[in-house]
Amino acid sequence: MRLLLAGCLATLLCGFCLAQKKASPPPVPAVTVPAAIDHNRVVITVEIPMANGSTQKVHAWVDNGNPEFELSRRLATSLGLAVSCTDTECSALPPQQIYVGTIAIPLAGLKEAKIPLKPVSAAAVLDPGMDVEMNLPSSVLRHYDVLINFPDHMFSIGQPGSIHFNGVSGKLLVNADNGLIQVPSQIEGKKYNLALDVGSSISFLAEELFDKLAGAHADWPQMRGAVGPANMWGADAESKWKLMRLDRVQFGPLFLSNVAVVALPKSTVDFFGKRAGIPTVGILGANMLQNYRVGLDYAHSTVYFDLGRTYNFPDFDVVGLILRPENDGEYTIIGIADFEGKPSLEGLQTGDHLVAVGEIPIHGSTLGQVWSMLGGTPGQERKLTVERGGKQFVVLATARHFLPEVPDEPEKKRK
Repeated sequence: MRLLLAGCLATLLCGFCLAQKKASPPPVPAVTVPAAIDHNRVVITVEIPMANGSTQKVHAWVDNGNPEFELSRRLATSLGLAVSCTDTECSALPPQQIYVGTIAIPLAGLKEAKIPLKPVSAAAVLDPGMDVEMNLPSSVLRHYDVLINFPDHMFSIGQPGSIHFNGVSGKLLVNADNGLIQVPSQIEGKKYNLALDVGSSISFLAEELFDKLAGAHADWPQMRGAVGPANMWGADAESKWKLMRLDRVQFGPLFLSNVAVVALPKSTVDFFGKRAGIPTVGILGANMLQNYRVGLDYAHSTVYFDLGRTYNFPDFDVVGLILRPENDGEYTIIGIADFEGKPSLEGLQTGDHLVAVGEIPIHGSTLGQVWSMLGGTPGQERKLTVERGGKQFVVLATARHFLPEVPDEPEKKRK
């Protein structure tokens, strides 16, 4: 009887274990989450486990053009990380993992988390003009399949082989140490490498090549001043940046026309080339990818471009300000772009603060939100509230068609 009871009990326990095993959900190979496309940049919500067992939701910037993992000071403090600082920057050991949807993304393999040195009042600011407190760098993304769906504002990540990619494909040159990507490209029949950086709001070209092309093609639209998507961070140099539209660029399998680029100094090009591990002449940023679903198959060094729409974005139909987002949420005017040889706005000075566009205060807005307010059909007026020396005044500004499209061949012949 005892043997019979023991046998029955063992059978029941075995059946219970099998049932439990069958009931356990299989690991999720890939996940898709909503993404905000803000100033051409991809921002998603992630969850970070806290020391007390809870999780905290924060916004993360998908930045495959940067291998360094970054956190805000506020987030590092709330995670209980041991932060050490020099005169210029801070760092800490990164958290163990984060969650994108239901997928755990381990971070233990990263050496450190970079933390910007900012005043206490800006402890939650990772980068001024962005609503994020951490990034997802190339050093993390390179271990996964990644799909950035710009048209539908979605982001997918999963284990290698878990995402079914569509569209035309091309080979990538992937740095095995940091995940930075270069794409074999052609400009006017000559072969170059261009980085693929969905974290950049604008594209860049080495100044030497930029100047050579500008000299050979006087009909390609050019201007000075980083308006619209070229106004990346508000660095002082942006008020003098040279912009141009390239007639045509072959970027891997893509043939892109009217590519807006900024001239990149040689020292910066050399830095990017050294970091990528191979020579490069610039960066193709997210400004040229807004119509595509971009798939990154790191395991097979392949990129996919799936065309989702054919809409032409009026990216440079804006008011001609160049702005600097500040740590405190304010916006400083650092320059006025010229239009047809004259300043595009009158009555403003460098150092003025933009307070509102129309009736909408811009304090604390993202750079993308501000530029959405400053955009419009050429000729439309925008009422700008500006502060100078503690006093506010109103200026009427007109949206201009900066950096127009490259003339087609019949138009060139007519000219």
